Amino acid sequence: MHITFHGAVRQVTGSMHLISAGKNHILLDCGMHQGRRKEAAEKNRVMPFDPAIVTNVILSHAHIDHSGRLPLLAKNGFNGRIICTRATADACAYLLADSAHIQEQDASYLNYKTVRGALSKPNRIKGKNISKRKYEDLKKMLKKNNYHLNEKVIGELIKLYNLSGVEPLYTAQDAQQTLNRIDGIPYRHTTTIGQNLSVTFYEAGHILGSAISMIRHTANGKTKNVVYTGDLGRFDKPILRDPARNFEEPDKNVDLLIMESTYGDREHEPVVDLKPRLKKVLNETFDRGGCLLIPAFAYGRTQELLYVIHELYDEGAVKRVPVWVDSPLATNITKVFAEHPEVYDRETHDTFLRNGKNPFDFKQVNFTKSVEDSMALMRETRPHIVISASGMCEAGRILHHLRYKIHNPKNTILIAGFMAQHTLGRRILDRGQAYAGNGYSGNPPVVKILNKEYPLKAKVVKIGGFSAHADKNEMLEFLKNSGLKIKKIAVVHGEEEQSTAFAGLLRDNGYDASVPMLGQTWIV
Repeated sequence: MHITFHGAVRQVTGSMHLISAGKNHILLDCGMHQGRRKEAAEKNRVMPFDPAIVTNVILSHAHIDHSGRLPLLAKNGFNGRIICTRATADACAYLLADSAHIQEQDASYLNYKTVRGALSKPNRIKGKNISKRKYEDLKKMLKKNNYHLNEKVIGELIKLYNLSGVEPLYTAQDAQQTLNRIDGIPYRHTTTIGQNLSVTFYEAGHILGSAISMIRHTANGKTKNVVYTGDLGRFDKPILRDPARNFEEPDKNVDLLIMESTYGDREHEPVVDLKPRLKKVLNETFDRGGCLLIPAFAYGRTQELLYVIHELYDEGAVKRVPVWVDSPLATNITKVFAEHPEVYDRETHDTFLRNGKNPFDFKQVNFTKSVEDSMALMRETRPHIVISASGMCEAGRILHHLRYKIHNPKNTILIAGFMAQHTLGRRILDRGQAYAGNGYSGNPPVVKILNKEYPLKAKVVKIGGFSAHADKNEMLEFLKNSGLKIKKIAVVHGEEEQSTAFAGLLRDNGYDASVPMLGQTWIV
């Protein structure tokens, strides 16, 4: 077998690795790059191989940095199946559609800004003269009912005045067609994925449906096992069962382990500290009369936050202010969780289900139902909590909440997960913490949101324990307690310093581990 590392190598986003065995080409994940808008868009549009050669795809889980380019793969010639767990299949039905919708919305908004910016200089636009009266008439036509963009008019003006428009990576129709290729299978059930090739999924504990993939190739009387961890979760967190530590005997001999390293040189706060840390942030924010903004992945992180807030409200530990989930995914994701209680841990059953409670729904929770609801919420100044996508602040409604609230020192922006380099979330985290380290003295840092600069006066707080990724010690614990006999480890899905540090830690503990280069091929 040959394994070529095409994405999330010495970086975090864009997971994609290609296994070649005979005439079969099995793709492990097909994730979207996240980061600087222009750079990420260029990376996402280019596939490093012909999609038509891919036999099947193994999808570790539904997060967009692992699944987000599947519609692009399908629209460019891929004709195989996408194989994942049943919960991941159900989640993709909503996440891929939502990803397409966000891309279409963002493209429309950026095109609107382009036209509006050009019209703000009405005397001359690339050779076209416009009168002031016509300028005012055109500007009024850009929106419908003061809320909805008039995409038809915007598109016509872009063509008329030779402006540079933005096209979405793929459309909702592309995403819908991709869903027809997805096959969900149970954990610990072996499925054929190609000639002499099979896969078995084990629990990864990262998000609902996440899987460790055991790929087996048997030819000429020899068997080779390649294990792909996808993203590994933490131990003893609420909702999900822990990462698997009991593998079937035939799966224990591993020729190559492809292992994530998001937190390869870091240690998280203990899981037991999550609730008291969140309690402290909530009380401090509400005492200032402020609001709490939480950029969060709509799938996984949002539900975990609701779970802990629900516990705090039930205990009377914090003021019960309204909690708003501003994401079109919310209702549908709740359905996915409700349909898969078989993957919950015992704590969730004992705390909520046996008492007839939904862990993710309680009296103070509200779900926005329209763009108008979301816009009204942006202007709300009374204390409340907003949980909104995207998790790294690269797209979606969180950008608009930040525009309205980032300049107010009463408010708090809670970073409850990993922020990749070059993302807006990372810039907010780094600059906000640096400003706090200087005692909030001097001019506040500035961040650019949707091409406009805003002063970062809101408090920025990070709670690392909410991470869905295992830290370096937890990943090492997984290896030592798994019973796997591993010949070689490829360390991926981590920024370069994290991956190289984790590979060094693994070598110190007796493992043959190294970090591949982007595009490099290893032979197993």
